[in-house]
Amino acid sequence: MSEVRLRFAPSPTGYLHVGGARTALFNWLLARKEGGEFILRIEDTDVARSTQESVDAILEGMTWLGLDWDEGPFYQSDNFPLYREYVEKMLAAGSAYKCYCTAEALEKKRELAISEGRKPKYDGTCRSLTEDVPGAPFVVRFRAPLEGETAFNDLIKGRISFQNEELDDLIIQRTDGTPTYNFTVVVDDATMGITTVIRGDDHVNNTPRQILLYEALGYPVPKFAHVPMILGADKARLSKRHGATSVMAYRDMGFLPEAMVNYLVRLGWSYGDEEIFTLDDLIQKFSIESVGRSAGVFNPDKLLWLNAHYIKTGDPQRLADLLLPFLRERGVDHTVGPDLVAVVRTLLDRSRTMLEMADGAIFYYKSDFEYDEKSLAKFLTPAARELCAALVERLRQAEDLGHEAIAALFDGFCAEKGVKMKDVAQPARYALTGGSASPGIYDVIGVLGRDETIRRIQRALSA
Repeated sequence: MSEVRLRFAPSPTGYLHVGGARTALFNWLLARKEGGEFILRIEDTDVARSTQESVDAILEGMTWLGLDWDEGPFYQSDNFPLYREYVEKMLAAGSAYKCYCTAEALEKKRELAISEGRKPKYDGTCRSLTEDVPGAPFVVRFRAPLEGETAFNDLIKGRISFQNEELDDLIIQRTDGTPTYNFTVVVDDATMGITTVIRGDDHVNNTPRQILLYEALGYPVPKFAHVPMILGADKARLSKRHGATSVMAYRDMGFLPEAMVNYLVRLGWSYGDEEIFTLDDLIQKFSIESVGRSAGVFNPDKLLWLNAHYIKTGDPQRLADLLLPFLRERGVDHTVGPDLVAVVRTLLDRSRTMLEMADGAIFYYKSDFEYDEKSLAKFLTPAARELCAALVERLRQAEDLGHEAIAALFDGFCAEKGVKMKDVAQPARYALTGGSASPGIYDVIGVLGRDETIRRIQRALSA
């Protein structure tokens, strides 16, 4: 059994962001490839901003993407007693100390440092105190080394080092007794046995402080990999102004989870010239060292292309199931009308999203559409009406209305009337669908069936 253990640790203060989903995916893929464990931890110590709604949105997003977890979800808010225990251990060991400096005093020190051109870091006023100050409020600070450097080999970025003199004595517990982010992350990762931490590169500056905390607590330091940010086309950090950033928003826009996974993994990772990957492919081929050091640029058109591919090659029955909520939103009752799977098959090549597929399916089920007066005159000219009326009689007489039989019927009909296919197909298409664009006319007639096809053409002729 592998001893590799990775985690995804989102804060439940909003939806599952595209960037967060990619981080979760990279962790999940490496855990699966190495035969390790993937742990889900909810970092909900920010009680004021954390909500159950956000937790549910995160779990829903990960489930939709197929990123199952082996342990969890664990909640940091359940660990407050553990954090307090570790704070006490560090105080007893001398690797942490109580700081009684008030917020006002710290602000004055900060302003003075800035005015003198110094970095506004804590000056260690309380670092050498040997006795407590009874009744006075305090924070607990980590006693960081004052000299030397803290370095690590980032699996993506290579060697990164920080001078310890640039790092101040980090607060690990606030005056109200609550722990701070860097401390809780280290305690959780250490006690959960996390061996590799993959996260966004906005955490790079947290890493040296966390490494020093690992060492002070006597735990092995995990490997770190910091994934570059995702940018919009304008090279600014991806935000709502670039379009949807919530994973579930893309589901609601009709994207498939396999397209989203395929797209997210390619935002920074590559495997030769390959573009299309199944989850099994990714588990086999993924490596964190192959993730690029530069930011990925989110390209909605590329995601749309991938989604169209997965729809075109998808299982019609599964797609029919996924289509149902989109049809319900449009007031379509799929139980009254043709078989939905048959409908889906006619739309596979024409739909880039499930939303587009739903729009394309409406005419199959809503036959009471209005014929536009101008379009009616354009497509159902007197000559076209005469052809359509004759086509109705030919359809009545046909014994077989399978795809090949319909094609043969149209070929024979056009030859007999001395007209081109478009002279018959376009008026018939408009009569059957109420529009000028639709799946192939043979497919439409095959799905609607003889009686409904005849009824719709006659309805158009009487309009």
